[in-house]
Amino acid sequence: VRLQASGGGLVQAGGSLRLSCAASGRTFSTYAMGWFRQAPSKEREFVSTIAWSGGTTYYADSVKGRFTISRDSAKNTVYLQMNSLKPEDTAVYFCAAGRSTGVVRTYPDLWGQGTLVTVSS
Repeated sequence: VRLQASGGGLVQAGGSLRLSCAASGRTFSTYAMGWFRQAPSKEREFVSTIAWSGGTTYYADSVKGRFTISRDSAKNTVYLQMNSLKPEDTAVYFCAAGRSTGVVRTYPDLWGQGTLVTVSS
């Protein structure tokens, strides 16, 4: 499976963006998927993950209630809807895949390239 993230950009605080991660490969539907982010001068941090079935999701406390992860297996794509964005959400966002949500949250098996999200105050 190869991962291609897109959808980043510049948005004002309080605004919304939707990130997409398109996966190639026939085994996409068997992978848990997720998102991480890395702000300038900071370590990469977990944002959210979704089980292969789409029935289980997890979020970092910092984004809970504002971000929503979803997946469309027919399109081999996972999404991250980001609402009520804050300047502290500014980061490069990476999609990731793994055998389970637990793997994705800790040590993903696969990484995509990042997409930059900038939130202005």
